[in-house]
Amino acid sequence: MTITTTITLDMITGRSTGHLATLSGNHRLHSDAVTAFQAMQAAAREAGFDLQPASTFRDFQRQQAIWNAKFRGERPVLDADSRPIDISIMSEGELCRAILRWSALPGASRHHWGSDLDIYDPSLLPAEHKLQLEPWEYNVGGYFHPLTTWLSANMKKYGFYRPFENEQGGVAVEPWHLSYYPLANQIQRLLTPTSLLAAWENEEIAGSTWLVKHLDEIFAQYITKVNEVM
Repeated sequence: MTITTTITLDMITGRSTGHLATLSGNHRLHSDAVTAFQAMQAAAREAGFDLQPASTFRDFQRQQAIWNAKFRGERPVLDADSRPIDISIMSEGELCRAILRWSALPGASRHHWGSDLDIYDPSLLPAEHKLQLEPWEYNVGGYFHPLTTWLSANMKKYGFYRPFENEQGGVAVEPWHLSYYPLANQIQRLLTPTSLLAAWENEEIAGSTWLVKHLDEIFAQYITKVNEVM
């Protein structure tokens, strides 16, 4: 599986959509990832699953809005057990680290690339429940555990893997987050603190004073520390 797309800074940081194709509805991925995911969807259907995207491409502005809203207390910030945190007692650095556990920095989200998506099976979700994208839904005893098991056994055939499959002291484990390896592996190596700072120029990024001072450390713990084995 070879990707021929020219990878640009705008593509890496969520400011470009030219590399995207429609997967379904408003969901978009890189055209090669669309083809691969649809093949995996068909195989999942044969196995009795309705594999669907919950979230796909997310641009810089959307990630910026999520980040800023969490920093300002307009959206909940969760702890390791998915419980809301009282951010009023946290320092700027503590707050940034708490947000980074579940949400990427604007310009550094893997959802910018067109290679990554969050998945679920709507047929397994009880009618009275709303999708949360929390680990308990996908782990043993959760609604989507059968789908998790099937994906673990089959997704590699289609080029997908879980970048946040294991607890590594940075981003939380996300069993719902799949990545199309042929594209993501290339882009991951091109995203640097310098390219991220270029994307932040003239943008409002909450907590940026602290973030810029600690950017190398943040990259090491929250951006480059992922499962790289497909």
